[in-house]
Amino acid sequence: MGDTTNLRESTEFVLGVLNEKQQITYSELSSLAFSRGIPEDMLKSSLSNLEATKVIASRSRGGIPTYYMLQQESSFRKVLIVEDDKNINKLMALSIGKDFEISQLYDGMEAVPFVRKNKPDLVILDLMLPHKDGLDICQTIKSDPELSNTIIIIVSAMDPTSNRFKGLKYGADYYIKKPFEPAELRSLVTLFLRKKGKRFDPLIDLPDEERLTEEIERSIKEDSRYTIGALKINNLGDYAIKFGEKSAMVILRLISQLLQDIISTKVQNVFVGFLNSEMFMIAGLHDEVVRAVDEIKQEFNAVLPFILQDAGYKMLDLDIENLFDSNEVPKLTLSFEILPKEKIRERRDEILKSKGEGTKPIGAYTYEELQRLFNDKDFDIKITRDASGVKLQIGKISKEDDS
Repeated sequence: MGDTTNLRESTEFVLGVLNEKQQITYSELSSLAFSRGIPEDMLKSSLSNLEATKVIASRSRGGIPTYYMLQQESSFRKVLIVEDDKNINKLMALSIGKDFEISQLYDGMEAVPFVRKNKPDLVILDLMLPHKDGLDICQTIKSDPELSNTIIIIVSAMDPTSNRFKGLKYGADYYIKKPFEPAELRSLVTLFLRKKGKRFDPLIDLPDEERLTEEIERSIKEDSRYTIGALKINNLGDYAIKFGEKSAMVILRLISQLLQDIISTKVQNVFVGFLNSEMFMIAGLHDEVVRAVDEIKQEFNAVLPFILQDAGYKMLDLDIENLFDSNEVPKLTLSFEILPKEKIRERRDEILKSKGEGTKPIGAYTYEELQRLFNDKDFDIKITRDASGVKLQIGKISKEDDS
């Protein structure tokens, strides 16, 4: 009886926290549970039971396991799978589970007419399909005002170097490489279609101000093996001015998904957060952070020629360096700066004193304050989010303070 009572109390605690916050990391939840005297094994049992009954869902975002509250709907949301390999098509359907109304197609030519007639909420799309390729299908769906809100997840074995960029440019919401993890596909479909509150967005739903603050405070306490720094997309504001805000947003989404792939497959225990500008925060053990930064730079340099080709420049006639030297195109590069801990403390104390809070952190930093911690007061772009979705705004393009 005691175990049953404890499990019920633990479950009620988890539901109460998630109803309030909508989403929370496991580390935050376990800290709160510990303060309530809830043992870890009981907490894990509650989380497992709630996931099994589809009340909550989890996903590792930015290297951090996170739990989300789900909407409880009376009707099934509609999912269309377009995959010509029947075995893979079946595996996708089994991966998603029985909580959705699933339709399956095997020929690309049938996809768009089916979407127009049946209006699925989400499409899982292969790229190599008979008679009509997946990128063409994605572009057609996303460019149609009546269909543009359809969520599209591309799952493909094709080389992602250029295809991931093209998929995001044509409006795909996520790109998964084959062979795929069934659990990853299931969690993405669930979060896109059933997350409570604002629509799930893989860029914006990286760790928020509260989690970023916690990671910064943790970095100060850790020894020298723990590194924290900012990955910056240089000249993204100028790129947005030349090619449009939508094009710049594609670059941000590309970097975000590349980072999430690298963290889930190539490095261990690395934290990634988005600073709502042209910067991502990366933290963790020094060697793992260095590996993650090296990987993302290699991946981005590999896709950069395709980005420029897409902008209308023929790389056969003009190599990348000459193109940049001609000043025709803002030179997109990635740079990473490690933030010394004494600088974090110094800037943190300045921020807190300006707020009249002494030197003891209270609550969470705002995104503007986080950017100040990384000494980036004059950022090129700013990301905002409202009921209509995520928007990019060009901010203060300042080159005077670079020194």
